[in-house]
Amino acid sequence: MFRDTIEGLDKVFKTDIEPPKVILVTGPPGSMKTSFVYTIMSKYLETREEFGLYTTLEETVESHLKNMDSLGIDLSLKMQISDFTELREIDQVVPEEQRTDYMYFIEKIIKHFKQLHGDKFTVFCLDSLGALYSLMEDQKNMRNKMFYFFKMLRDNNLVSFVVMERSPGGESQILGNEGFLVDGIISLGIDRSKGTIVRYLQVEKMRACQHSMEKFALDVKKGGIKVLGPLIEQ
Repeated sequence: MFRDTIEGLDKVFKTDIEPPKVILVTGPPGSMKTSFVYTIMSKYLETREEFGLYTTLEETVESHLKNMDSLGIDLSLKMQISDFTELREIDQVVPEEQRTDYMYFIEKIIKHFKQLHGDKFTVFCLDSLGALYSLMEDQKNMRNKMFYFFKMLRDNNLVSFVVMERSPGGESQILGNEGFLVDGIISLGIDRSKGTIVRYLQVEKMRACQHSMEKFALDVKKGGIKVLGPLIEQ
């Protein structure tokens, strides 16, 4: 159960997240978006005969694992981590017409792992949506493109976590269409209003799932992430 993956997450989710879902995980720099998603996926897969795919467009696999290790988050042997570092470097030196269509490339990867693992391939992460947009040469009709991209994820019956940067003021760094197209939005933030810095989690929406909409404080220490009580009680 996803709500059992992080200690205290069951205070936020009253019922569990069922596939297919596309969930936007958004927040400013330093709000632990990557660590939050990786922890959920790793802990979920720990006790199940299932498979997950984590794609990072901005970090190397080595850098990603080093960051997770620094928090004491174990590598899951049931999750493939892929990065596009070499592909991005190649695209810097080839003619424009030969550059990679990254949205199509991700779709091909997902289809490959679906063929390889079948129904056991259940969870996916794209980190991050902003990086994907920056790699797309043609940004016309983006809402339509994202509609079909998210539909592809649902058609493969995945719970998909899509990481996206958000400014401290709450505005999306990107185009503003994502919130309408996804099934859920988990917002991670940093509160500085009371003289101390507190990280928090808030579920802004989650279709077909009962959940609180309050802000819950997060405790981040060596050994992982823990959800505390509502922020107003801290």
